[in-house]
Amino acid sequence: MTIAEAPDVTVLANGLSCELPPDSPLAKRLRSERTWVGPSAKERLGILRKAKSIAIVGASPNPARSSYFVGTYLQQSSDYRVYFVNPNADTILGQKAYPDLASLPEVPDIVDVFRKASDIPSIIDEVLAVGSPVVWVQLGIWNQDAAIYGESKGLTVVMDRCIKIEHARFHGGLHLLGFDTGVISARKIIR
Repeated sequence: MTIAEAPDVTVLANGLSCELPPDSPLAKRLRSERTWVGPSAKERLGILRKAKSIAIVGASPNPARSSYFVGTYLQQSSDYRVYFVNPNADTILGQKAYPDLASLPEVPDIVDVFRKASDIPSIIDEVLAVGSPVVWVQLGIWNQDAAIYGESKGLTVVMDRCIKIEHARFHGGLHLLGFDTGVISARKIIR
């Protein structure tokens, strides 16, 4: 038996333990289960209220991409200073695009990430290098190890959540489930 085939003792959620080869389907499933829990809704609201600037890493000049839509929303529906980070673009939504976080004119309060899950650890290292306090990883992107790593280094990590949906939901633009309410209101928007 090779080291790769040597069974590991695995403790299950019910407290029982068993030996599982690392490449068994159950071992793979247990490693893929989501156990990390990010900030609560109240904490996410606090993050959004406190922030003054947001950098969108992986921003795209393509109107069909979700990062473009989120950038448009943040420019038009918030008071945030929005920065676009994409080394392959000169401008996005009429603003200068920056090649990396270190090139930004200020340290952003939130770094919103539109990159594949395997890129998240290197993004977290870049965020740590510039000193941003919050990494917000977009809806559908999950890297639990990166989240745990980021938190261990003092970052606040939000993962698998859309910053546009969260902002709109907290500010009356979306129903709790994420649907446009169609409500037009004169009430003052809270930040």
